[in-house]
Amino acid sequence: MADDLRVTRDGDVLRLTLDRPDRLNAAPPALFDAIRECLGHLDGARAVLLCGEGRAFCSGADIAAAAGLADPHGALTDHYHPTLQAIADLDVPVVSAVRGAAAGIGCSLALAADFCVAADNAYFLQAFINIGLVPDGGASWMLPRLIGRARAARMMLLGERIDAATALDWGMIHAVVPDDTLEAEALALAHRLAAGPTVALGLARRNLTHALDSSYPDAMAREAEAQRTARGTADAIEGAGAFIAKRNPRFLGR
Repeated sequence: MADDLRVTRDGDVLRLTLDRPDRLNAAPPALFDAIRECLGHLDGARAVLLCGEGRAFCSGADIAAAAGLADPHGALTDHYHPTLQAIADLDVPVVSAVRGAAAGIGCSLALAADFCVAADNAYFLQAFINIGLVPDGGASWMLPRLIGRARAARMMLLGERIDAATALDWGMIHAVVPDDTLEAEALALAHRLAAGPTVALGLARRNLTHALDSSYPDAMAREAEAQRTARGTADAIEGAGAFIAKRNPRFLGR
């Protein structure tokens, strides 16, 4: 486990905090490997919260660390991208809490979450073009689907900062909150998700991603299969019973 990742549990929420505040949480490949390792061992956690220590969420890849690899291309294909794919494949929902910069691969990490909660001082940046590079971390797939091609082009081809208020207006993030309440509000959302029907939430989040590249009939077929799986869970039985009894359900994540 990387020393730069702080791992804590808050009830059913697994909290992963990038802990390199002196570097604005610039992420070396090993840090993304550590995130991926944690996601592979949830140990009963029913939601994940991604945070950054200090005044930034993540200022991007640690270029100096990545440049030390024999194959810089491998930093993406062997470290950064597999971690983002692991988030997409996860069986539980993910919340990101963004303060300050979410730049480059840090922007992709923040937006890979199901819900991105941003402090009012947060901004999102694809600065690659400013140093003669191209966006990575799945940005060219993710951004047009979140905000449309024209706005994605503004981020990717002009390298402009997008502040939290604009990101919310564009539909890129879930909420903007005061800086001093960021952790509390993001954690409350993670706890709300963790108290939900975990199997159904996992199926629903993967269906959302799959549907972005599917036909309407294919999406409906996938929904039907997911519904068959969800229907057999204890949480679905509890949900139906609670509905009939006109009470709040108590989901146990199974």
